[in-house]
Amino acid sequence: MTYSQAILNGDRLALSRLLTQVENDTPESRMALIELFPHTGKAHIIGVTGAPGTGKSSLVNQLALQYRKAEKKRVAIIAVDPSSPFTGGAVLGDRVRMRDLYGDVGIFIRSTATRGSLGGLAKSTANMAQIFDAAGFDLIIIETVGAGQSEVDVARLAHTTLVVEAPGLGDDIQAIKAGILEIADILVINKADHIGVEMTEKALKSMLELAHPAARIFQHHGAAMQAAAPPQKLPAAPLWIPPIQRTIATEGKGIAELAESIARHAAHLTHSGDWAARERTRIEMELDLLIREELISRFRQTLPQNHYEKLLTQIIQREISPGETVKLLLDGRRK
Repeated sequence: MTYSQAILNGDRLALSRLLTQVENDTPESRMALIELFPHTGKAHIIGVTGAPGTGKSSLVNQLALQYRKAEKKRVAIIAVDPSSPFTGGAVLGDRVRMRDLYGDVGIFIRSTATRGSLGGLAKSTANMAQIFDAAGFDLIIIETVGAGQSEVDVARLAHTTLVVEAPGLGDDIQAIKAGILEIADILVINKADHIGVEMTEKALKSMLELAHPAARIFQHHGAAMQAAAPPQKLPAAPLWIPPIQRTIATEGKGIAELAESIARHAAHLTHSGDWAARERTRIEMELDLLIREELISRFRQTLPQNHYEKLLTQIIQREISPGETVKLLLDGRRK
């Protein structure tokens, strides 16, 4: 029985082994991905990102418990950990914070290392999500490494992106100028029992007001209100204003409300047509990446290694620029 057949039959051991094959980019994994692709496209992919120390792992733990207890949905978790730039190893310690999920056959946790990939997502994460999708999981939660403002790759893969903040981690103005917040579908203030939560929420609301001029958020008798811009002559597509949800993941507070916000966002994507648009963009970017990698691989195979090394040495010695080298290589000329 092939990997793809075993996974479609619900074999968890085959699923685990195939995920390892995907990480190692073996021929068996490539064939399985081809066979499983027609069975994908059903799962809701949720990305969870944010700075280190915001409690992302604890939040994912409680969110998965909520989906299992309240909705009986099958949940797959991909926890991406950073690899050491010196040893290449990774701690893969997110499972320690997810011990409440052990023993549940409706949950599958997979830790993976970035292996040098930039942007917080491992290179194989998209393929892993595809396998979980084909295996019949309703929700796939991707927890990223928390690389900071540059960590936006998760938004390209997920249908719903949660950006997790926490009070007391630094200057509140940092939250306003952080480019990572621009990818948020839902803003989560975790550790809401800590001092400074009001200032953090105020900073996030200011950021939303700047990012979404069509909707103004203001305080009215202490409650957050939204005022929509005057209607235009031609009705525009519904605008999604990222809600701000307070949670205390260690105590499970605010998790049910967060799950409701995620459900509302999924409904919005479906009704507005954004779900199909995001899926098309994701597939297009994945296709471009695969084409790029294949073209580079084929080009390197046809290029004499000694010639490449000679040009590389000339670049290091500042005898030729990288841009000029590319032109020489593509034009087939020799310096």
